[in-house]
Amino acid sequence: MAIFSLWVINKAGGLVYQRNFADGLAQLTSNEYLVLAGTLHGIHAITSRLSPTGSSSGAQVIEGESFKMTILLTATGTKFVLLTSLAEATADLVLQRVYEAYADAVMKNPFHTPEMPVRSEGFDTRITSLIGTGQP
Repeated sequence: MAIFSLWVINKAGGLVYQRNFADGLAQLTSNEYLVLAGTLHGIHAITSRLSPTGSSSGAQVIEGESFKMTILLTATGTKFVLLTSLAEATADLVLQRVYEAYADAVMKNPFHTPEMPVRSEGFDTRITSLIGTGQP
C-alpha cells in the first residue's frame, strides 16, 4: 500500500496544489501537471452527466493497471485527488483528512486568495504529518 501523489484542483479545473510522495513517478513539468488536472476536471464533468439513474457527482475512483486515482469533490467544487497503489484501502479517509487540513490551514488564512495556488507552510506540514512519505 502506497500513496504516490496528491492534487488539489480548483472549481475551474486549475491545479492549485500538487505533491509527489514516491520516487518512482514519471517526472512531469508544471505544464504537464496543469494539463492533466484540466483533463481530469473535464472527465469528471462528463462522468457527472453520464449517470443512467439521475444526478451524479461524477467519477470517484479511476483505476489503472498499477494505480488508483480517488477523487473527493467538495461542496464548493474543489477536487482532492489521491494517486495510490491498487491495494490502498484508506484513500477516502486520507482525502477527508486532507480536506479538513485544507479548510483549516488554507481557507482560514486571510492572506490566501481562493482559487489560486496554495502556498502554505502550515498545509504542507499537516500533509507531511498525515501522509508522510506515502509508504506504509
